[in-house]
Amino acid sequence: MSDIPRHGAARTAKLASLPLGIAGRAAAGLGRRLSGQAAEEINADLAAKAAEQLFAVLGELKGGAMKLGQAMSVFEAAMPDELAEPYREALTKLQRDAPPMQASAVHHVLDHQLGTAWRSRFAEFDDAPAAAASIGQVHRAVWADGRQVAVKVQYPGADEALRSDLRQLRRLTPVFRPFAPGTDVRALVDELTTRAEEELDYRIEAGYQRRFAAEFAGDPLISIPRVVASAPKVLVTEWLDGTPLSQTIAHGTPDERNDAAFRLCEFHFSSPARVGLMHTDPHPGNFMITEGGRLGVIDFGAAVELPDGLPKVLTDMVRLAVQDRPGDLVSLMTMAGYVGRGDKLPAEDAMQFLRPFVEPLRQDTFRFDRAWMQGIAETYTNLRGKEFQTSRSFTLPADYLMIHRVLSGSVAILCQLDAEAPFLSVIRRWAPGMVDDPAQ
Repeated sequence: MSDIPRHGAARTAKLASLPLGIAGRAAAGLGRRLSGQAAEEINADLAAKAAEQLFAVLGELKGGAMKLGQAMSVFEAAMPDELAEPYREALTKLQRDAPPMQASAVHHVLDHQLGTAWRSRFAEFDDAPAAAASIGQVHRAVWADGRQVAVKVQYPGADEALRSDLRQLRRLTPVFRPFAPGTDVRALVDELTTRAEEELDYRIEAGYQRRFAAEFAGDPLISIPRVVASAPKVLVTEWLDGTPLSQTIAHGTPDERNDAAFRLCEFHFSSPARVGLMHTDPHPGNFMITEGGRLGVIDFGAAVELPDGLPKVLTDMVRLAVQDRPGDLVSLMTMAGYVGRGDKLPAEDAMQFLRPFVEPLRQDTFRFDRAWMQGIAETYTNLRGKEFQTSRSFTLPADYLMIHRVLSGSVAILCQLDAEAPFLSVIRRWAPGMVDDPAQ
């Protein structure tokens, strides 16, 4: 294919072609399961078809549709075991690939972005894409100086498609809710919309990646490829070889999964303190394990500036919950805007809201697994229970929304890894305010 559907009407029609009846029935089945109905009463084949169709359309459209699918993908760990496998396969495929552009379209973009003599800058260039992203695809090449490089080329029309998708997807969020239990999909789309313009200019991504690469150069745990060249719609970086994190999740030994989990924690919590940035696209497709055992990180199109590290309000909230001080926690959350005007937040609800981040900090090591994540998801998605109403009552302040998503996504990946990680030691090193009083 040489292009992607650009205009709102065409893309809306494609999104509307989703098998809503199948997805709806699968969603109803999942809802019954989360509400306590026996697993054998759910048609798993129907759920598998719904997942396959849903994510096939997201992958074909690319743009905001694929980006939403990738953002949702980390939450499959929250699904009941008997339904997780078909979703896991569909989501992993979405993270890995999508229908490619034709070589002529790739060359056309390179002509406009790097000049018609762009071939002279490469010793070799592979026209077959090595990977797909939400708004671009990656080609393997050799730079003129002999370095192996990755060349990310933005899809023609990706800018119009991304904007159109995000407008339309906001209206279709009920369709996607069953595929990301416990997640406010509408808020997720709103976050993606806020960041969309930055991600369309690869020069901004190049700037972020240069900062990460400079800080982590020579790091024993983390590997960031350096930027070689950039233009608004083309980004050239050093090539990074490694085992995709999705393979470690599926086939890794316990030690390999534990090591990957520790490195992932280290990356996410050290970055605000060391770089003044947070990588905000935590899905397995953006991580790999290099031959030397380091965590390789790619795709820096989504990042948030944190010049002072993690916000004190967030670290204080977690610390108060860890110290079992619900009254002080309610006061802080109310002051920080987590509660609607005039509402009164019950103390147990405030503690429950932070449970995914607090429980791992109450012991030296913590086992992140799917059963634990599923228990949390049931709390947030039980339509008959008080917990659902509680989760809907929170208002996440805009300044903290993206950070919450990154932390939630990171916890979800740790659960996919089924890993035991010394989470507390990482937090004490890079965000001590989450567990210890500042005066100590």
